[in-house]
Amino acid sequence: MHLLENIKEAFRSISSNLLRTVLTALIVSIGIMSLVGILTAIDAIKASLNSTFASLGANSFEIEAKGYNNGGRRGGVQAKTYPAITYLQARQYKEQLGDEAKVGISAFVAGATEVKANGEKTNPNMQVVAGDENYLLIQSYNLKAGRGFSPTELDNGSNVVIVGSEIKDKLFPKQSPINQYVYMLGRRFQVVGELEKSGSSMGGGGADRLMLVPLETGNQLPRQRALTYDIKTATTDASQLNYLTGEATGIMRAVRQDQLGQPDSFEVERSDSLAGKLDALSGNLRIGGFLVGFITLLGASIALMNIMMVSVTERTREIGVRKAMGATALLIRQQFLIEAIVICVLGGSLGILLGVGIGNAVSLLVGSGGFIIPWLWMSVGLIICITVGLASGYYPASKAAALDPIESLRFE
Repeated sequence: MHLLENIKEAFRSISSNLLRTVLTALIVSIGIMSLVGILTAIDAIKASLNSTFASLGANSFEIEAKGYNNGGRRGGVQAKTYPAITYLQARQYKEQLGDEAKVGISAFVAGATEVKANGEKTNPNMQVVAGDENYLLIQSYNLKAGRGFSPTELDNGSNVVIVGSEIKDKLFPKQSPINQYVYMLGRRFQVVGELEKSGSSMGGGGADRLMLVPLETGNQLPRQRALTYDIKTATTDASQLNYLTGEATGIMRAVRQDQLGQPDSFEVERSDSLAGKLDALSGNLRIGGFLVGFITLLGASIALMNIMMVSVTERTREIGVRKAMGATALLIRQQFLIEAIVICVLGGSLGILLGVGIGNAVSLLVGSGGFIIPWLWMSVGLIICITVGLASGYYPASKAAALDPIESLRFE
């Protein structure tokens, strides 16, 4: 009963000093807002990136001939170089794996290519890549306009092309490139699709300088050397990645005719290490965000303690009256502790709501989608509010409990 009475008394005290309470609660809410906001933003960005990786990014692996791309050298020692993966082997692997995962086959046809159309020409730094029906999906490239390659175009090796945004801006600045014709590598191609702008990737232009043609068409284009085929296998189910890796290894050994007991003539490189790096990075960001929020809350707790000290001084006579009426030191201490906790919880609740909103807004501004409700950080924020209230209110409450009732009644 005494505890309930103290809670009511805390609210009466808060309502009688509303402006001071609001300002104090705002100090606490800013601290909680910074803590919850930073952690929410980190979680929202991470969730968006994980979704991007899982949509056929991180849950994937590439297969390439062992020692082929690195020149057969390891640690300065010449290693055995195996033959490159042929187009027939890549197709056999894709057919045998079936529908268990998405398999994309692509080949780099030419770099430093000049593309012409409408009397205009691009810089000689465009890249020509041949790809199958899964190439755009696995590379996470999105179409801005037009369509992908039809089965007939893929099978017959038609002269059709999907162009990047930089090529469109140079050759067709005021019109759509769809169904227009461009010239490159001695052939005329019909544009059937336009890629969304992706921005520069390590100076290579990413998808913006890409000319994507069907895989069969790439095999027919003039080139200085045989094409090197890139096989990428991806799944949306991360739990199946280990199983798929093992199955893919078995299929590729059969396709490459690797003898029993002999090492693989190819390498399987998994991309899920990106998710591990992301987890490590987000963990470091969380530590940094927690430190920033902790410093802000430290300032808020000092301000709250100062306010509570002022409150104790102002209510010295009230404390004397309560003690004269039989209130014990414990009840007086509870009164001021509960008041400090109530102020912190009110301010913290506002801070949690603002933090969740601001955190999701920040993640949206940097390009991440989706709204998350961080129940963990909300619970942590509430616990911190109560802890700050106890820490900030204990000394003022103890000071109030130790006041002499006779001296308190004389206080003016």
